[in-house]
Amino acid sequence: MNAPRPPAPPIRRIPKAAAPAAPAEPMRLNKRMAEQGLSSRREADDWIAKGWVLVNGAPAVMGQKVLPGDQITVERAAQGQQARQVTVLLHKPMGYVSGQAEDGHEPAVTLFTARNRWAEDRAPQRFDPAQLRGLAPAGRLDIDSVGLLVLTQDGRVARQLIGEDALMEKEYLVRVQLGERASDVRAAFPPAQMARLRHGLSLDGKPLKPAVVEWENAEQLRFVLTEGKKRQIRRMCEQVGLKVVGLKRIRMGRIVLGRLPPGQWRYLAPGESF
Repeated sequence: MNAPRPPAPPIRRIPKAAAPAAPAEPMRLNKRMAEQGLSSRREADDWIAKGWVLVNGAPAVMGQKVLPGDQITVERAAQGQQARQVTVLLHKPMGYVSGQAEDGHEPAVTLFTARNRWAEDRAPQRFDPAQLRGLAPAGRLDIDSVGLLVLTQDGRVARQLIGEDALMEKEYLVRVQLGERASDVRAAFPPAQMARLRHGLSLDGKPLKPAVVEWENAEQLRFVLTEGKKRQIRRMCEQVGLKVVGLKRIRMGRIVLGRLPPGQWRYLAPGESF
């Protein structure tokens, strides 16, 4: 009888060598500073030009590129300038455009005057016409929409609200009609179309992110979006047969419109944030 063969030794598998990590790509200094929340790109360029930014202890130059390990230092003068920048919360009325004047309509920033400051604003800042310099809207509201509009000199706030990777919630109250039906729209609106409003629509050839859409009452919807395409809510409603007859933004992030009267404004107070 033949002796049993000894068991075959286990196959030894040699693990594949890990692919060498790709070397880090250099990045423009102003972009790195914006990503780190130090400033906006425009603000970074201004500081670099003034000699307020150091890279590894040496003064930075315009257009400089940096690697992840490079140490970026900002002088106190830049921090002081940033501390003086204001952010304004405005209740935009109908008939004003958010940005540049167009078709004879005034921009909302013209409402930023001492006379229009809300009497109940308790922020310590004092109004100064110089605060108009660089004050720009962070997000749009259509001419026929009303509610909370943020105007800011601070690039960090603008990036937080409307930057490429911004995911800030914006909340709206939207009064709608279904065809000629202006009352008890909720009873006639198909649930399947409501599901499409929440997720399933596209604009400009791209699918929209999921949205919170609920009935506030029989004729009014509440939308919460994390993106802000041009006339997005109106165009979404059109796709499901609804007509928007009134639109009001009531919140951006943690900041609510509250009791701020139409046409008036207040400062974003110390300790408040989006």
